[in-house]
Amino acid sequence: MGRKQRHDTSHLYNCPMEATLDLIGGKWKGVILFRLSEGTKRFNELHRLLQRVTPRSLTRQLRELESDGLVHREVYAEVPPRVEYSLTEKGRTLGPVLNALINWGQEHVL
Repeated sequence: MGRKQRHDTSHLYNCPMEATLDLIGGKWKGVILFRLSEGTKRFNELHRLLQRVTPRSLTRQLRELESDGLVHREVYAEVPPRVEYSLTEKGRTLGPVLNALINWGQEHVL
């Protein structure tokens, strides 16, 4: 059974940019979304890729992204349990946005 989506907050925003940044603007959310755009990942794989994130922060950010419908969490009935994370259809629509941010960062920051 999936987690509930956060309550509708669309009435709180007058600006789509503000609403979008609120959705993806956590410290690690952009990087998590980018790494999941490369393919399905397990928790420890994401943790290794992000290096500086604590397990608690990663868990919190993944739960928020799942709650917002951007990330899918698949739990397999195995021993030991296996959990995989992937982008939802809605999450995949962020691909061009993430690529634009990467390109801008390469050109202006790195």
